Amino acid sequence: MGHPNEDVVRRAYAAHDSRDMEALRSLFAPDVVWHSPGQHRLVGDHRGPDAVLGFLTGLQEMTGGTLRTEIHDVLANDEHVVVLAHLHGERGSRSLHDNHVQVFHVRDGLITEVWGHARDQHAVDELLS
Repeated sequence: MGHPNEDVVRRAYAAHDSRDMEALRSLFAPDVVWHSPGQHRLVGDHRGPDAVLGFLTGLQEMTGGTLRTEIHDVLANDEHVVVLAHLHGERGSRSLHDNHVQVFHVRDGLITEVWGHARDQHAVDELLS
């Protein structure tokens, strides 16, 4: 068994993978913020569970449901969870296979903030543009 915050984030990944948006919503704090960097139409700070779920749904819609994250490792403490992962996705003739780091801030068992960092942001932008 991992750190309780690791368990929260792993449950979020599992809910996302199974497209259980209500389970995922239950893991977000009311004031959650998801920071999405880059140069594509979903860039920005997505505030609140509805906006975050809209962002995540938008990623799936843009990639025809092919966008997935394979977790390599999870590091957690009382405030943060860092996920080292490999990101895969396809859109038309474009495909993405990139290392990715996501940093989650967790408070009282809920995700309050997320930052995503791609190894090759240009490749992510190409896929989503």
